Amino acid sequence: MNTLTRNLLHGVLPVLQTPFTDQGEIDRTVLVREIDWAFETGADGVVVAMVSEILRLGYRRRRELVELVCQAAQGRGFCVVSVGAESIAEAVEFARHAEEHRASAVMAIPPVATGLGDAATREYFAAIAGSISLPLVVQDASSYVGAAIDLSVYLNLLDEFGADRIYFKPEASPLGPNLSRLRDASQGKARIFEGSGGINLVDCYRRGIVGTMPGTDLLDGILALWKALQAGDDERTYQLSLPICALVALQLQGGLDGFLAIEKYLLQKRGLFINTNQVQPVAWKLDGETQAEVDRLFARLQAVT
Repeated sequence: MNTLTRNLLHGVLPVLQTPFTDQGEIDRTVLVREIDWAFETGADGVVVAMVSEILRLGYRRRRELVELVCQAAQGRGFCVVSVGAESIAEAVEFARHAEEHRASAVMAIPPVATGLGDAATREYFAAIAGSISLPLVVQDASSYVGAAIDLSVYLNLLDEFGADRIYFKPEASPLGPNLSRLRDASQGKARIFEGSGGINLVDCYRRGIVGTMPGTDLLDGILALWKALQAGDDERTYQLSLPICALVALQLQGGLDGFLAIEKYLLQKRGLFINTNQVQPVAWKLDGETQAEVDRLFARLQAVT
């Protein structure tokens, strides 16, 4: 187990967008540039997760992405890999593959094609956690994919594996109150990450999160906001959070595809990506008027970052 794994996950861990060539392959050069920029900007680590398009990559490209990210991130910060799958066997295989390539932790959502009860959901996560020595981030992404996870499942996993092995990323609405319920029911033991893209970061920070997993596109703004929150600087906090919230509100209107389209557009605007290619088909595309509003808000955020 590497040194980073023995440290508790914390801080700002951006979820990477996956760049693609026009032939549909992962653009390795652009991916490394994105990771380099994240660490140079001050990220505490990087994450492969839903907005990395893992559910659409297929088996080969998903494993390839993990191997590339783990290799590029080594020695610079945490590397968290999403391993959720439709079966326990496949999720365990992805988790062991992540550990083999020296990830710092894994993260998983429940299966999306099957509505599991609480007992089966707990069994699924326990099987993943029990198959590796890495920490597991239990993710409820039910605001846009999968099913909500009951509080009892969280508490059972925390009791079985301990707070250094089980982390939480609750995203079901209402996010803030659900986060507080988990915090209070665990007597403050649960280590919780926020995953709203930044729109609920201020509220969640005040409720005791240990970190956030935003998109890479707004990383510099999120890092500045995180520092303002740590410093207790309310004026700076709201100066930064308001344009971030407005940008994420535009992303939310398109669900997962809204995040994908706008994040890739902004990464291209920054000069990090050479295109905005996504795995097809998609349910939402960036139109000209939304793009113009994104440009206006992004300029406001850059002016205060």
